Amino acid sequence: MDHDIEQRVIDHRRLNQSSLFTAFAFSFLTLIAVTTLVLMSNFSMQPQRDFSEVKIEIKRVIPLPQLPLSSENESKSKQVAMTSPNPNITTVNKKILVLIEMFSGDNLSDKFQRKANEFVGDSGCEVNFVMTWISPADLFGKREVLAIESVFKSHPHGCLMILSATMDSPQGYTTLKPFLDRGYKVVSVTPDLPFLLKGTAGETWLEEIRSGKRDPGKISLAQNLSNLMRLAYLYKYGGVYLDTDMILLKSFKGLNNIIGAQTLDPSFTNWTRLNNAVLIFDKGHPLLLKFIEEFAHTFNGNVWGYNGPYLVSRVAARAAVEEYNNFTVMRPSAFYPVNWLEIEKFFKVPKTEKESKWVKVKLLQMQRRSYGLHLWNKFSRKFEIEQGSAMWRLVSDHCIICQIGSASSS
Repeated sequence: MDHDIEQRVIDHRRLNQSSLFTAFAFSFLTLIAVTTLVLMSNFSMQPQRDFSEVKIEIKRVIPLPQLPLSSENESKSKQVAMTSPNPNITTVNKKILVLIEMFSGDNLSDKFQRKANEFVGDSGCEVNFVMTWISPADLFGKREVLAIESVFKSHPHGCLMILSATMDSPQGYTTLKPFLDRGYKVVSVTPDLPFLLKGTAGETWLEEIRSGKRDPGKISLAQNLSNLMRLAYLYKYGGVYLDTDMILLKSFKGLNNIIGAQTLDPSFTNWTRLNNAVLIFDKGHPLLLKFIEEFAHTFNGNVWGYNGPYLVSRVAARAAVEEYNNFTVMRPSAFYPVNWLEIEKFFKVPKTEKESKWVKVKLLQMQRRSYGLHLWNKFSRKFEIEQGSAMWRLVSDHCIICQIGSASSS
């Protein structure tokens, strides 16, 4: 009997100890969960940190390992598909030949060199800007015109050259005439691509595309020609390259050898991706030559962005430890203050207090820190500019012709 009582006491104590441990463990886990939720909530309510007023010197910034260089499959296929003739290419697509021939020819070369030399030699130009346009002239719509307006709004004495065979036409002249009538210096000229690429690795790439030895891929060749053309032009002449969906907010005067980061890591210290929608470089800068070499040697026409933003990111990542690192990376707020996932908010009138506050804070940040706003046309072209929206206000403040009403999807 005494033994039975003693055993029950022992069992009871064990049960109490087990219950206490279970209760303690549950309380501890609950405390961790609550603390995590509070921290996440506080972080989400913090305003986005943004420091574009401080330039990131490439010598001091080491890109993260997860920088999107190329996928494992891309790396494996690069040695075969990129450096040797594609056995499936037996004939060259006629459209590709026509496209390439648009930017070739002896008569063209003389005309282009003359216009380019006049353009860069004009001492009255406070900043020399260049854009590319390879689509038909009738697609150069009001959105693109707004980009030009913003260039001259912030640079009344600036000069703009549009590298384009289609805009170098009566229709293109009609589009640009309102600027010419107001005394602004803007010109469209058909570029001589072989001349621009002469003496670079891009020269061999162009010949391989022309002869069918290199696969142009599924991505529009026009897009990749634009990626290469901007690099070749800047290497030959220097200046400021802009995508046609950049709205300039302040003067670029004084900016030299600069490229913009599109994203930063969570510490806001290291860039994780750059973008090539804005490139500001001196003539003959060695980094531009490295960009052209990377384009020619690793060209992949089947992956969007591989020969553009990803390319400049790959090369700049290596530049931190090589000899061509004399350039500056600007924080995202300089040229890409609104990312492509959020750009729609700028086209729409805020519907909630939270949206209104976000827009107000973002506009305030841009006023202090941004040189321009990339509109991400690939995603935003379908959006109308609603009257009263952030875009409406920005365009109204940075236009000179100011036909805002339908400057959205056209």
